[in-house]
Amino acid sequence: MNTNRVIEATRKWLDDVVIEHNFCPFARFVRHPERIHYAVCQEASDEAILTQLLQECQRLDEQPGIATTLLMVPAGYDDFEGYLDLLTIAEQFLHSWGYEGIYQLASFHPRYVFEGEPEDSPGHFTNRAPYPTFHLIREADIERALQDYGDPDQIYQQNIALAEEKGCPYFQALLNGCLNPSGKK
Repeated sequence: MNTNRVIEATRKWLDDVVIEHNFCPFARFVRHPERIHYAVCQEASDEAILTQLLQECQRLDEQPGIATTLLMVPAGYDDFEGYLDLLTIAEQFLHSWGYEGIYQLASFHPRYVFEGEPEDSPGHFTNRAPYPTFHLIREADIERALQDYGDPDQIYQQNIALAEEKGCPYFQALLNGCLNPSGKK
């Protein structure tokens, strides 16, 4: 899959879904000016993804101007359960690499489903992205942002309420538009 298309689709998702709908009230501050590093792992293996994840942690170590990294995996992880298994392993590796308390992993997937929620819940779209994505975030930045925010649980509640108000067809159309930004088939 073309790396530039994956990044373009992810940027569009970040702008049109995450920032436009305020799913993450902190995202706009790292998007403009661009302080996000976008990486694409073209190899569909756990080993390749974990290796690149370590490289991305090292990049964040070396480049403090980068606030966060989005690592997209466009092939091989269409199955959400398989992706979650890899996410669990990745979190264990972050700990073993000595990054616990330094970086945190957030996760996004085209078929994201919150445990215990009905399959057709619009709330799943708060964590759905065009491609399986591992989001590396500096924990110090999260702590700073939350100090100024107040009640962080309110973010989740507002996101779910908005997703339910707009509905699945609305958000699915947005995601489809991210994958096909120019309307080409």
